[in-house]
Amino acid sequence: MHRLKMCSVILLATAATLSLAEEPIREKTLVAWVSPAELTQRGGSALTLENGDDHFDAIVLGELAPGKWMPGSNFYDRTHKDQSAWPAETADAKTVVQIAIVYKGKEISIFRDGKPYAAYPIGQLQEFGSASFAVIGVRHVAAGGGWFSGAIHDARIYRGALSAEQISALKAGQLSDPKPLAWWNFSSGKAEDVMGAFPQTKLFGKAKVADGKLQLDGAGSYLVSGKGELATWKGAGAPAGVAVVGGDPVADARALREKLLADPHRPGYHFVIPEDYAMPFDPNGAIYWKGRYHLFYIFQDRRGHNWGHASSTDMFHWRHHPTGLTAGMFSGNCFINKDGVPTMCYHQVGQGNAMAVALDDELNEWKKLDSNPITPKTQPGDPHHNKYRSWDPYAWIEDGSYYAIFGGNKPGVAKAPKLEGEWTYVGDLMAGPVEGVSINEDVSCADFFKLGDKRMLLCISHKLGCRYYLGEWKNEQFHPTFHEKMSWVDNSYFAPESLLDDKGRRIMWAWLFDEPGFKMHRRNGWSGTMSLPRQLLLGEGSAGLRAGSLHMRPVDEIKDLRYDEQTTENVTLDADKEVRMEKIAGNSLELLIEIEPQGAKQCGVKICCSPDGAEQTLVYYDATDQKLKIDVTKASLSEGPKNIEAGPFALKDGESLSLRVFIDKSVVEAFANERQAAMRRIYPTRADSTGVALFAKGGAAKVRSVKGWKMAPSNSY
Repeated sequence: MHRLKMCSVILLATAATLSLAEEPIREKTLVAWVSPAELTQRGGSALTLENGDDHFDAIVLGELAPGKWMPGSNFYDRTHKDQSAWPAETADAKTVVQIAIVYKGKEISIFRDGKPYAAYPIGQLQEFGSASFAVIGVRHVAAGGGWFSGAIHDARIYRGALSAEQISALKAGQLSDPKPLAWWNFSSGKAEDVMGAFPQTKLFGKAKVADGKLQLDGAGSYLVSGKGELATWKGAGAPAGVAVVGGDPVADARALREKLLADPHRPGYHFVIPEDYAMPFDPNGAIYWKGRYHLFYIFQDRRGHNWGHASSTDMFHWRHHPTGLTAGMFSGNCFINKDGVPTMCYHQVGQGNAMAVALDDELNEWKKLDSNPITPKTQPGDPHHNKYRSWDPYAWIEDGSYYAIFGGNKPGVAKAPKLEGEWTYVGDLMAGPVEGVSINEDVSCADFFKLGDKRMLLCISHKLGCRYYLGEWKNEQFHPTFHEKMSWVDNSYFAPESLLDDKGRRIMWAWLFDEPGFKMHRRNGWSGTMSLPRQLLLGEGSAGLRAGSLHMRPVDEIKDLRYDEQTTENVTLDADKEVRMEKIAGNSLELLIEIEPQGAKQCGVKICCSPDGAEQTLVYYDATDQKLKIDVTKASLSEGPKNIEAGPFALKDGESLSLRVFIDKSVVEAFANERQAAMRRIYPTRADSTGVALFAKGGAAKVRSVKGWKMAPSNSY
């Protein structure tokens, strides 16, 4: 992120109550009087309203189009991306301009100095209730950069949609009728919401109120308004009443461990955050070093974004290390530099892309380079000036030079003779588009490496989730010839990271979203789950790049978690019938099923089934659609996704289906013939939703064998 590969800045935002006796709001008006310091700034906010679950609406300058105001929103859910017809801002630092955004029904309207600026339809408005808080300076608490530079003279939130006439009548520093729900009137010389909806306000970085305005330097300064003592709160959206430190650390640690162990949805052998919740929870900096797998991950606390660190010899039993990379660490990778030292290339929040070198073989201590950032310096007239974002980098060594991808909608490549620079832009990363994919599609959380005789660009689009390109690297550009997604119905398989180990294996992880909106485990006190480590291979003998040329499978080390094997052979599946497995059941399992589809249009397995079928998840091959599918429409009687994940997959003539399914409490991952994989989160409500049944639809099928293993949990809790 986005990795949010939402990928960014967690600010010490806090939960807040909009008004003690008022209902949540959907229709609203955001208004700010601003003086931007410069018009090339990208993505800072003059006013943001967050709802405590990482959904936000904001007045943002220049995020998608330089100099243009836009309604910022989570994953652009309520943001119109085509802004070509919108006028660019012309105000200088001495000019005050009023920007208002009105959210009404299924339309968003923008006004500049009381006059219509832009308007467009949307699907639905976001609700903001008792857990909401306000931020000024950055577009939201999980942004990957983009700070407002300039002055905010006055900022307001109104309950309901104001009319054009009402907006024109507003005066900075003067109370209006109707009264605002929240109002930051900096002409008083104070940073406070004078209406009391957000009773506590705190300034961070070099933000200050002077000369009757909030002054922001565009380099990490921001304001947060919420409820409670802001200095004692965790990262963004902390539930009311949750403090950083309790009165008895030992009792607190024991109570947390017991609570997590009792959570029926907390995975046992997928890597999970050891405590709290992280948004984002991107895997980063993965490297095989001195006989161990090292994995870093983003988490948030009062220092901002930090990289947690764990190491393992088998990728399942992890030992956590001290946190040595703190304060503004965002997405990036680890590589070995010319001196043989592990080096992180990452996004430093508020600064840009940067480098850090390891100081010890445990990878506990790091030195951020004094020469940071590595963002090339350009001037007007340079063909690369303001063309690329300093965002989500990936660095490597090629032909004696250091290279770095600068991610975003128009990813670029920079190079340097040494880490300290001088870094200069080479040009666009992509030499051309791939059919069906815009050349301007978001490339974030980039990972770029050799795979067989090809180059693979593994990345995300914040809209599409995890995806990859295959192609060639030549003339300092990537020439992609094939593209495929790794998440289809939504983007919940996200933020990939990979490493190359001593066996020559390319192994990747991804961040698995909880449910849409990141709500599920925020209420249970934790959120942060990685995928199984997945080995990537290029299909042998592949004559060209085509669907199925990438092979993928769980790493062999997962077999060491198996116990209590049960085997059933030669099961005939009549059309539209199912056969329940008597000896195989549970919610922490591995299944290996070999099926001859014969005439079946669909065949596979039902897992996590209640006896009456009220709760069940289907994993199967759809011969008609030629897809591997996971159907979670009945996975839970309560919450969770209600959809069908479907990845392209076709059996060859006479080929059997080899289906490998991993169930880990709330995670289901399935692999078909090592050519396709899919993932879903599930949240069964019933303790007896543990059944396993084979099924066929639209024709008969023959199951040659089904093996089931219980899986020993590898997480401590």
